[in-house]
Amino acid sequence: MERKEKVANLIKELSAQFLERENNHTSLVTVTSCDVSPDIKRATIYITVLPDSKEKAALDFAKRKRGELRDHLKKNMEVKNIPFIDIELDLGEKNRQKIDELLRAQ
Repeated sequence: MERKEKVANLIKELSAQFLERENNHTSLVTVTSCDVSPDIKRATIYITVLPDSKEKAALDFAKRKRGELRDHLKKNMEVKNIPFIDIELDLGEKNRQKIDELLRAQ
């Protein structure tokens, strides 16, 4: 496995642990994937949130916690430089769920 993929998988796992621990449990936040730039200086974590009505609050919360998340990654990763972390909603997963719903409705 390529280094970039290893870093992405590790960030995904550690982010999921961190958000599970820090989440206020009014919503279910799932880390669906992590994309790392080729130079490993930036990483985007993709999340889904249930219920949908809590998406904005959960995304704002996750973005506010980025500094603490970086500290968590620093403690648990053996890499020299921790990438800059961005967090976004996983719209691909949301679209897939919508398609499933539409197919079931037929």
